[in-house]
Amino acid sequence: MNAIFKRLRGKRILILGFGREGKSSLAFLQKYLPHAEVGIADKNENAFKDLNINPSNPNNPKLYFGDNYFDAINDYDIVLKTPGISLLGKDVDLSKITSQTDLFLEEFHSQIIGITGTKGKSTTSTLIYHLLKESGKDAILAGNIGIPIFDVIEQINNKSIIVFELSAHQLQFIHRSPHIGILLNVFEEHLDHFGTFDAYRDAKLNIIRKMGEKDWAVTNSEFSYEADKMMVNSLNYQYYDFGVDWDKVPLRGDHNRLNVKAALCAIYAFGIPVDEVLPNLYTFKPLEHRQELVGTFGGVTFYNDSISTIPQAAIAAIQTIKNVTFLLLGGFDREIDYTPLIDFLLKNPIKHVLYTGKAGQRMFELLQNAGYQGDIKNFKDLNEAFEIIRSLAKPGDVCLLSPAAASYDQYRNFEERGRLFKTLAKDFS
Repeated sequence: MNAIFKRLRGKRILILGFGREGKSSLAFLQKYLPHAEVGIADKNENAFKDLNINPSNPNNPKLYFGDNYFDAINDYDIVLKTPGISLLGKDVDLSKITSQTDLFLEEFHSQIIGITGTKGKSTTSTLIYHLLKESGKDAILAGNIGIPIFDVIEQINNKSIIVFELSAHQLQFIHRSPHIGILLNVFEEHLDHFGTFDAYRDAKLNIIRKMGEKDWAVTNSEFSYEADKMMVNSLNYQYYDFGVDWDKVPLRGDHNRLNVKAALCAIYAFGIPVDEVLPNLYTFKPLEHRQELVGTFGGVTFYNDSISTIPQAAIAAIQTIKNVTFLLLGGFDREIDYTPLIDFLLKNPIKHVLYTGKAGQRMFELLQNAGYQGDIKNFKDLNEAFEIIRSLAKPGDVCLLSPAAASYDQYRNFEERGRLFKTLAKDFS
């Protein structure tokens, strides 16, 4: 890990943000650089409640919290920023900013298949890992999928292939792109973190922007010209089929067909014959909360698509599942443009649209102003939504949770929202 140690050794290091990745960074520093001067800054003092501090240890990290926690940056040489911390509007010396992702890409660049996109990155990452692992390859899955990359660093040898899911937050401040970089798509999202769509899109493009002459960008027609401008090798995954028997693929929908093509292109670009991994495509199990069939209860079939946080995801779910009777929309408002979803629903009306939260209120107003003919009702929480469904449902109806909005107004994350939906669905009668 010479490149990582070269960046960190002898420096005063601040961990900015003390969630899952911040804790992972502290464990890494305590193990490999035990004498480093380390500080931890997080606005929320409760972030430190499980931190064990030994009063007799002179190398205890210094803690910073409260509204002025960003001021700690001035006292350190290098800042390990975690993905959830936004620098929007902050007067920060960006030359100090690094991250687990940035350091890891420098050290293990040639072994990494990196995957990003507004939607589809978790499915594509997990699929690549499945294809490689089931083919006997030494594959490691980490990153935005929920596994801090430093947590798997001891598992890596020179034959390991690292499948690295990357968010725009992780890509914003990097100095090197992965050896194989997949850019699936970019839709309007995370404007609360980046400020503008252009800034968000620019961060996504870092997955191919900092490539070398032996690296490969796997992307679609929308971004092929970007790869050409950057003079990097590229594959347009839309044009490759690899002899897939699509009837046997357990992933539904045109969007998932593109995810499969991108995954196979990445494996091909890495130098692995696609024929070696193709049989394993048909044994892949789709991820939870992604157009997930919950089951039929009380005559109503329920689908959980809680991962849907943008209008394009909701559109894809409706197109894939078809014959949706109840559509549950709304949640935390990130001020993204809902016009694509409104236009789609006007052409493809759903009998009952239920909405919640500020995002749902905005969708309701747009639908109402556009003269939407379907039934539209408000619900304050999922329990109330199910009461409404129970009062209106008929045998054969289909209920889809595909909110087109984040969950943070009521839930910790989309997983919590999806799990509650499934629990309520299974109790439906």
